[in-house]
Amino acid sequence: MKVSKSAYYDWCKRPGKLIGAQELQLRRRIKELFKATRSSLGSRKMMKALRAEGFEIGRYRVRRLMDQMGLKVTQRVAYKVTTKRKHSDSVAGNLLNQNFNPVGPNQIWAGDVTYCRTGEGWMYLAVVMDLYSRRIVGWAIDKTMTTSLVLRALITAYNLRRPSKGLVFHSDRGSQYTSKRYRKQLQRFGMRASMGDVGACWDNAVVERFFGSLKHDWLFKVSQPTREHMKRDVAAYIRYYHLKRLHSANGGRSPVNHELLFKNVSGFS
Repeated sequence: MKVSKSAYYDWCKRPGKLIGAQELQLRRRIKELFKATRSSLGSRKMMKALRAEGFEIGRYRVRRLMDQMGLKVTQRVAYKVTTKRKHSDSVAGNLLNQNFNPVGPNQIWAGDVTYCRTGEGWMYLAVVMDLYSRRIVGWAIDKTMTTSLVLRALITAYNLRRPSKGLVFHSDRGSQYTSKRYRKQLQRFGMRASMGDVGACWDNAVVERFFGSLKHDWLFKVSQPTREHMKRDVAAYIRYYHLKRLHSANGGRSPVNHELLFKNVSGFS
């Protein structure tokens, strides 16, 4: 080890560094949070999570402790296109123009579809997100990617939230969203369609970010042997995402807590 004899004996005589009870509790909590999120919390989000629990700590100290404990986050991979529209279907204009921050719930929803691989084959997940809180208000998962899949997610969201007419629903130009069935359902619910440009994933960046977190912070961290296992794991992530995951766009609050704050201030129900 290229250490001199005198240096070794000097090291043996040094007293061991004691870790106080508060420091030990902090380290344990960092390890627990990192494990609970499947090794997905970086130093910034870890700091916010610890502060929410009452710890007085800065990002530099969090980063140093995570380095000492060997806690490293795996990076995400690039976006891939999943759907293409049929040229016979009409498209709606882009009503958002990348403005993803409405002033209240049930004003702008966004939807998209992604693919998830299991040992039994592919699964396809459709979600509907309320852009105010980033909450997933409706979702559906199946082994085929059809218009019925995205309709199930939309109908679930509508039945849960019962929004007023005029809500904007934003999506890409995939064949499921440009189909006549889907456009008619939006009209029945009194929703206005909005669609991003072709191949511009940033036109629906908030939902794409959710998919990235779902896959690379959660699903890819464990084996997905069956479709049923994948479905349960997606449900588990959405529960965690709603209740625990902190969002910068929400002022460092989870989607549920952000909506509760709005409700308390405005009387929204």
